[in-house]
Amino acid sequence: MLGTHDLWLFILSGLLLNMTPGVDTLYIVGRSSTQGFRAGFFAALGIGTGCLVHIFATTIGLSALLATSAMAFSIIKSIGAAYLIYIGITILRSTQTPLHVKTKTGHQTLKNIFWQGFLTNMLNPKVALFFLAFLPQFVDIASNNKALSMLFLGILFDINGTVWNIIVAWLSMVFISKLQAHHTFALWFNRSIGALFLALGIKLLHEEL
Repeated sequence: MLGTHDLWLFILSGLLLNMTPGVDTLYIVGRSSTQGFRAGFFAALGIGTGCLVHIFATTIGLSALLATSAMAFSIIKSIGAAYLIYIGITILRSTQTPLHVKTKTGHQTLKNIFWQGFLTNMLNPKVALFFLAFLPQFVDIASNNKALSMLFLGILFDINGTVWNIIVAWLSMVFISKLQAHHTFALWFNRSIGALFLALGIKLLHEEL
């Protein structure tokens, strides 16, 4: 289909990769657990939109630049790591728990959550390198338009990933809603998510190229 092969294997591999907890999952869980499903939903949409940037970048060759240019990779990595650290500190300092869900989720807040999710994904160079390494494996060598084939695979991966992230947002909301009577536990759970974000940002910042 559209110059691809082993599409079933691509879909299966993509789903398994999306189910592996990472930065995106932590962000969605953190937002959904503090501000409810709508916040997690918008976080998932933001991450999915950020993913599209990498998909189009891979298609036109920007990801190849990141793979071969140490300076470009270093700059993008540093910006992304700094943003992860910022998100981690923000969550750590937050005093919100599920008890505040109905009073703290205005339109502007959801808009900010969307853009934070977008930037969290877009500024992660590992996502670009992942698509560069993963997508070509399922493009037919005889394809007349390999760029279109990669674009198709990327969008399919993003749709599946976004659906999974929305499920994660809902599960996070359900899990935390059962802990509303345990305000202290919920608060420390959210802070642990912030600490993980902070640790990931520091790790990415110091990781060897």
